[in-house]
Amino acid sequence: MFSEGDEGQQGLVLAIIFILVALVVALVIVVAVNHRKSLIPPAKGVGSASAAVSPVPQPRVPLAAPDLAAVQAAQAASDSASVTVERDVVKFYFASGRADLAADAGAALAGMVSAAKAGRVLVISGFHDATGDARKNAELARQRALAVRSALRALGVAEQQIDLKKPEQMAGNGSKAEARRVEITLR
Repeated sequence: MFSEGDEGQQGLVLAIIFILVALVVALVIVVAVNHRKSLIPPAKGVGSASAAVSPVPQPRVPLAAPDLAAVQAAQAASDSASVTVERDVVKFYFASGRADLAADAGAALAGMVSAAKAGRVLVISGFHDATGDARKNAELARQRALAVRSALRALGVAEQQIDLKKPEQMAGNGSKAEARRVEITLR
């Protein structure tokens, strides 16, 4: 029925088709594995053979500034004085009912002191929430803002380089830590 030459050509065609199918399957597997690796964040101890791989793909998060919501949640939970620097804004968080600055306040103010000495005006804004006695809250926010101003003055910032704003009541339902803060911005 078939000549010996036809069978040889059929075998060659089948071998080529089999090789192409195997290459396509291998390519699909490689792409799928690489795509899955890009969805799974590296485990602690990256590079170790014992690192656990999460079975559920996790979204990739760009490495940039710290997650502000996480920082604010940690501050609300701790109810202690702290300070954060976010670009051209320094935020002082205070313990409930207190106007004491965080221990590392001086280091956080270094950039603001330099900006003031270069001619910029530092705007100090205090905040409070709507719970409790409004007058007491406003007075505590004022005392906190004055504590920040005193720290700036102690670091050599001239009085005319500081603009002290009237304390503002927080609108909405921000965290308790956000309501107990004083911000310094540049003008």
